Amino acid sequence: MSSAPYQQIVALREEAQARWRHYLSPSAQNKLPSSLVKLSAEQLYAIVVDMKTSRLYLYKNHKGEPRLLEDFYVTIGKNGGGKYIEGDQKTPVGVYFITGFIKPEELPDLYGDGAFPIDYPNAWDQRQGRTGYGIWLHGTPSTTFSRPPRDSNGCVIVSNRDLNTIAPYMQTSKTPVILADSINWISIDEWKTRQSQFDSYVEQWRRDWESRDADLYLSHYSRQYSGLGKDYESWAAYKRRVNPAKRFIKVDISEQSMFLYPGEEALLVVTFAQDYVSDNIKRRFIKRQYWQKDKDGQWRIVYEGSVS
Repeated sequence: MSSAPYQQIVALREEAQARWRHYLSPSAQNKLPSSLVKLSAEQLYAIVVDMKTSRLYLYKNHKGEPRLLEDFYVTIGKNGGGKYIEGDQKTPVGVYFITGFIKPEELPDLYGDGAFPIDYPNAWDQRQGRTGYGIWLHGTPSTTFSRPPRDSNGCVIVSNRDLNTIAPYMQTSKTPVILADSINWISIDEWKTRQSQFDSYVEQWRRDWESRDADLYLSHYSRQYSGLGKDYESWAAYKRRVNPAKRFIKVDISEQSMFLYPGEEALLVVTFAQDYVSDNIKRRFIKRQYWQKDKDGQWRIVYEGSVS
């Protein structure tokens, strides 16, 4: 290798080290990433990326419990994770969803056998003032098997062979892609306990909405709430006016998923199909909420909006 450019040698060594470290210390057996709180029945698969170890984990939804199918070596941004502004060459950290597939014939050879765009910047990124676009999970050029651990402009890259292995499991708008600085592994028992706990928060919110007691309902909302075009004060005023005026409210929730947001302090992303019926309105849509633990230890909604 004496005739090879120094940077190429460094890149090859870094990739070899990343692969070797994973071989020596594979992910904990019988444990799950803490971010995978709950998959809906419609979400057949999920992806979790550990940027620290340059690894992508593909999970199957087995009767509600994530089961590891396979893991793959990945490349992330040249400047690591935690994207904030356009052009910073960092990969976002957060919970995202596949938005489609771009065929290889529609792309330059740089992207290999195709690309799966994700929904960066999502609602939370926009709230935090993060900018940029075009974050994809894609392949490698036809002349390249794989790339160094940190070599992209922000995308997540796998070999073309691995991309073609992953592709059949991708569901547009359903497959979550969780990008984490590092994965926090938890036991199956702890995973079940957390899922039950978070389920209870959303269920109590639903019941308190049905009660038409505006104060009970609003107790689930943070003072930092914003969503549906309103801040907390305007949202509270609206609900105190509308809820008691209803003769009845019926709210059904289905297709629910929950993911803890990596890189944030106690932030939970909840998505579900909401069927709302009152004496004068009937409506169904997909809602996404962001729940965050407040200073008093209570989990409250800081953002909600429609995704359909």
